[in-house]
Amino acid sequence: MQQIEIQPVPFDSPVAQQLITATLADLGARYGGSGDETPIDAGEFTPPAGTFLVAYLDGQPVGCGGWRSHGADGDTAELKRMYTSPQARGRGVARTVLAAIERSAREHGRKRIILECGDRQPEAIAMYTAAGYDRIPNFGYYAEEPGCLSFGRIL
Repeated sequence: MQQIEIQPVPFDSPVAQQLITATLADLGARYGGSGDETPIDAGEFTPPAGTFLVAYLDGQPVGCGGWRSHGADGDTAELKRMYTSPQARGRGVARTVLAAIERSAREHGRKRIILECGDRQPEAIAMYTAAGYDRIPNFGYYAEEPGCLSFGRIL
């Protein structure tokens, strides 16, 4: 069995940007356009305000995801840019990244994590639901768009 290694990296690092480009291409294929127009600043993923993680299999980057602070209360983390490359899907990469993101957010004092995704991501919806996420009122950049689904859970 291959071991999945998770490493924190700067959001604007070359490896993170390579995976984010793939993420946006995947979303673009599903929804059209650039994939996601949500405003993001790399600094939002710098501890203690957030973090960005890359998953490696056999030394190769195959997945990513991060969290950034959400709201004024300081209790909530927003999950962003979850992705697993096609050749690594079905090997537990996304679940491992999700668990590491949740752990990091909890370690930085967050009590809740939220996310938005779209209805054309059935595998993501299934994973989040299986991980204990419940539907919440839509929020964020796409809150009013048809097909937007928001989820959250207590950490």
